Amino acid sequence: MDADTVNRIFEPFFTTKKTGQGTGLGLSQVYGFATQSGGDVVVDSVPGTGSTLILLLPCSKSAVVTKARAEQPEVADQPPAEILVVEDNEEVGRFAETLLSELGHSVTLATSGEEALELTRRREFDIVFSDVVMPGMGGLRLAEQLAEEKPQLPVILATGYSQEIAQSGSGGRPVILKPYRLATLSQALADAMSA
Repeated sequence: MDADTVNRIFEPFFTTKKTGQGTGLGLSQVYGFATQSGGDVVVDSVPGTGSTLILLLPCSKSAVVTKARAEQPEVADQPPAEILVVEDNEEVGRFAETLLSELGHSVTLATSGEEALELTRRREFDIVFSDVVMPGMGGLRLAEQLAEEKPQLPVILATGYSQEIAQSGSGGRPVILKPYRLATLSQALADAMSA
């Protein structure tokens, strides 16, 4: 892989294939698992030669305990809400819209932070659910701007891999790691609405 490709392989849904010819490798899940476990992923790639990915995980001194498989978390019960989804990737935006609609919410899609900001100035929303890394105004900057203009409007951030979150934090806002499950999204919404 070339350097540009290596820099993007942990992004959810990233692929070098054309639309309709396949999806990404799921490396954002590998990265998320590794970092949530206190580890890391190291990539070594030389174009024309091959690639090596090393998954580093911390050792545990705890005794091994066998547990029954945990049941899937339940979807939190919540009233319908008007949700603004901000996502520059159309497939990911439609995925979020589908999940939110399954939960009974009304969804409006925006493809940039600038468009989202304009929409919030014209319409009322109960929650903004925004990607972190986008061209132009990213999710963190959008959240900061909304905190000034509409301090009561909750913002939930979503990311697969973001140096920006690692370096500057989320400002205390909830962050969901991509790819996310319905139950995870539902719980984040319930928490945001109850706050």
